[in-house]
Amino acid sequence: MNRLFRRYLVVLLRFLPFVLAFLRDRRRFILFGSRRRVADQTHRQRAEQIRDTMLELGPAFIKIGQVLSTRPDIVPPVYADVFGTLQDEVPEDTGGDPKQVVDEELGDELDQSTLEPIAGGSLAYVYTADYRNERIALKVRRPGLKPVIKRDLRVVRGLIPLVSLFASERQQYSIENAADDFEDIILNELDFDREGAIMADIRENFVDDDRVVIPDVYEHLSTERVLAMEYLTGRKITDDDAFDDVDVTPYEMATRIIKVYLEMGLVDGVFHADPHPGNLAVTDDDRLLLFDFGMSERLPATVQEDIIGLYRALVRRDVDDLVDALIALDVLEPHVNRAEVSRVLELVIENLEGRSEITWRMIITELTTMLRDFPFRIPPDVMLLIRVGTVGEGVCRQLDPEFDFLAVVRSFLVEQGLIESELDAIIEETWTDIRRSLPALARVPSRFDRTLYRLERGELVVRTEPVDGQRMGDHDLGYAVLAGALVVAAAILTFHDQPYELPVLAVAAGFLLVYLVRRRLS
Repeated sequence: MNRLFRRYLVVLLRFLPFVLAFLRDRRRFILFGSRRRVADQTHRQRAEQIRDTMLELGPAFIKIGQVLSTRPDIVPPVYADVFGTLQDEVPEDTGGDPKQVVDEELGDELDQSTLEPIAGGSLAYVYTADYRNERIALKVRRPGLKPVIKRDLRVVRGLIPLVSLFASERQQYSIENAADDFEDIILNELDFDREGAIMADIRENFVDDDRVVIPDVYEHLSTERVLAMEYLTGRKITDDDAFDDVDVTPYEMATRIIKVYLEMGLVDGVFHADPHPGNLAVTDDDRLLLFDFGMSERLPATVQEDIIGLYRALVRRDVDDLVDALIALDVLEPHVNRAEVSRVLELVIENLEGRSEITWRMIITELTTMLRDFPFRIPPDVMLLIRVGTVGEGVCRQLDPEFDFLAVVRSFLVEQGLIESELDAIIEETWTDIRRSLPALARVPSRFDRTLYRLERGELVVRTEPVDGQRMGDHDLGYAVLAGALVVAAAILTFHDQPYELPVLAVAAGFLLVYLVRRRLS
């Protein structure tokens, strides 16, 4: 308990200067005074200082910073951008000897003298080793890491109520769920059994696809703390020589990356959620090689459908469907004021349409910025999809600065039949309107028969009086109104198999004639 209490104090003291700075932004002298205007550059410098503090506080806070970089419902865009630069590199000697973990988990299964380190991150090391006359890769969790992570997550959970006191009402809705989100994502990434299972599933989904390669998993050597994999090599996708002597261009590879990730998320429902350059490589046989499946997710079929519905609504600029999709994804609460949200989303679409270039990051930034007045949050699975989009788009633009991310996304969705082409969309929308109108059209003839019957018996009276009760103006205007209404009805009835429009036009002509004659006599 003393250790936990000391950790609370350490974290509080490290973040206290930033808390005071944010309070001074709201009131110049903390308890009183006017609101301060803070330049974007000042916010960026502050964000960089917070990022450095997270690096010093260790793996849990590094991961929390990475998660916050994709949580625009909690942090402003400038902070999200800076937190997105958090890297996993940690000194090699931090946290004890990982070879001890290999010894405890695998024992005599392999010769530990052949272990060679090739990478290190905030949660794990990666080694190569000899196993049965082949070279394999081992991802080894840092010794004693899980208790440290759980302790820091308890600290964060304890601090969240304090943070909520200084947050806006909108942010409180997201912050209340943040601790659970952090815990789910970070603890999932610590579970190598889970990572191996997801990795094997994705490999199986692409086993016959020559565009991409995923290392095989050696299940009999893998445990919760050690993941044994096929050792594959390639050139880092953003290296200067990545595309030397291969038959694929940077643009083709960028297109492949987007389509592979879309297929994982929207078709297969299980996807790798960390497509930064260190996890992507180009093999000598022109394939895309994916590494490190710690940050990955499975999507329920309903979420896949809701994501597709969200994109379809954006393509069609259908604000009502867009609100439905955001509610279905749990981004917005079901009881949110739909009219107000619709007005805001219409502004988002107008703002985006007025720009010469639209990117995924721009859409997310615009959408979350405009929704700040409403209680909204980004659920973990949706957050990881957003991360795939923003990180993936950044990688693709490094490969080709002119790369049109959204055009490739739309092309993929049309190819897969997940959304319709423009022409198909118009036809589908028109046919939907017709189907909805058919019952009303089918009832039109009988209604006109009843109306004509009442007219013949003198039971239908059209009264046209001014709202102030004084009888003035054209007394016979009702005949002209009836004539016009019947002409419109006749136009609708032309779609009916029977020629109902002819008697209706005749009656309309009669009313028009009566109106003209009475006007002339008067």
